[in-house]
Amino acid sequence: MGFDWSLPFGGLGGSIGEPDAAPVHSITLFVALLLTCILIGHLLEKSRWMNESITALVIGVVTGILILVTTGGKSSRILIFDEEIFFIYLLPPIIFNAGFQVKKKQFFRNFMTITLFGAVGTLISFVIIFLGISLMFLFSLIVSVVVHTSVALGAIFSATDSVCTLQVLSQEDTPLLYSLVFGEGVVNDATSVVLFNAIQRFDLSHITSSIALQLLGSFLYLFFTSTLLGIAIGLLSAYIIKKLYFGRHSTDREVSLMMLMAYLSYVMAELFDLSGILTVFFCGIVMSHYTWHNVTESSRVTTKHAFAALSFISEIFIFLYVGMDALDIEKWRIVAKSPATSAGVSSVMLGMVLLGRAASVFPLSFISNLFKKSDNDKIQFKEQIIIWWAGLIRGAVSMALAYNQFTRAGYTQLQGNAFMITSTITIVLFSTVVFGLATKPLIRWLLPGHTARSSELEDDAKALSLPLLGISQDPGAETSTDNIQRPVSLRMLLTKPTNTVHYYWRKFDDGFMRPVFGGRGFTPFVPGSPIERSLHGGK
Repeated sequence: MGFDWSLPFGGLGGSIGEPDAAPVHSITLFVALLLTCILIGHLLEKSRWMNESITALVIGVVTGILILVTTGGKSSRILIFDEEIFFIYLLPPIIFNAGFQVKKKQFFRNFMTITLFGAVGTLISFVIIFLGISLMFLFSLIVSVVVHTSVALGAIFSATDSVCTLQVLSQEDTPLLYSLVFGEGVVNDATSVVLFNAIQRFDLSHITSSIALQLLGSFLYLFFTSTLLGIAIGLLSAYIIKKLYFGRHSTDREVSLMMLMAYLSYVMAELFDLSGILTVFFCGIVMSHYTWHNVTESSRVTTKHAFAALSFISEIFIFLYVGMDALDIEKWRIVAKSPATSAGVSSVMLGMVLLGRAASVFPLSFISNLFKKSDNDKIQFKEQIIIWWAGLIRGAVSMALAYNQFTRAGYTQLQGNAFMITSTITIVLFSTVVFGLATKPLIRWLLPGHTARSSELEDDAKALSLPLLGISQDPGAETSTDNIQRPVSLRMLLTKPTNTVHYYWRKFDDGFMRPVFGGRGFTPFVPGSPIERSLHGGK
């Protein structure tokens, strides 16, 4: 496992024969490219047509071309991708930060709809893509594949990447839409990875009803066990920091503890063959609700920005590498023998992505609207189109799963696997650039001058009146129980389940959870602590 640094960049200084020369050259060049992506992304920020993801892809492709020319067509990459490095080091900060930064009030208010899109919708998309690819294989576009490959591709292409859409959606103007797209994207990625891991455990060459039930049982086991593990580690971190209160002596210790506990949740899930992506996501939610409020004010600022920065760098790293790997001459040389087949495979897979996404979004939106009494809470057809569009983009998770299935340390010599990996690269590049660039014009066309719905604007106005990084940070996470209508009958429980569950959860949270694990309003106060010094003007 690891990077292959032995690439011909000796002209940058030193001799390529020196054992440490090639790593230094490669690292230096790649870090320079990361900085370039950040600078160009910043310069393009106002236009909002481009974002860091597309910028990194384009720079990666251009760099890959330059390396191809420099090496005489032998290589297009500075680093050799290892899917284990992606899953162990690059993916955790992205998913944890998503859970840590999520607007919990909006997320759990729309939790049923998000779960419907993210979990059920992913399964529908998986089935559609699996059946479509199986039919393609049946008509002998590629004769060397097996059923397991079709099922794996169904899971790979069910993983969405909504980064481009989220960067042009506004939480203030379209809070419901933003919450649905963001929440569904995270749950979708988690579901896809859990599904992919469950598939690896079974021999699917002969699918029977018994195997299908075992697959469903394995999926549910992974989903719920991973979630509980993330919650447990998040609560443990909150309890430790609340009781020991490291900040009285050193904020460095409590910041380090938060970061290591977050990472521990991921590696423990991987150790027990669970879904690390789901575990670390819910660990992030729990730590932002309890642990984050137990640390000092300076630690809150530090952790908030540290997690966001790690996530940001990891995303740029992934897209930059994907851009360079798109020109990997080895894979394209294998598929170049049958260009028509390669184009046919990519076209069919992209068509299945479009169809699978439509088959999940529009019917599930209809079902979700049936249980909403107010028209303001229903998902309008134009919003459904944007949700459908947001889920068409395929990104880092799809690439990592494809590498895991079809390559070994970034390489493959099998024609069938080469077709699969190049088709995945093609779809990721096409969907990110084409669908990503068209996102803003689509939103402007469908939602011109769209303003937030009155109830949501009122909530956001209250949130904006609170301090950004003070004691009341994360205003969307909490609401007073006085504002929640108490359920007085079984009918209300059935007609307003979200409000009912929220009411009883807030009672339980205020009465037991926060007194034990800390949280807003339950932060320990220790004489001589950084909080006391800050309250007295640093004296």
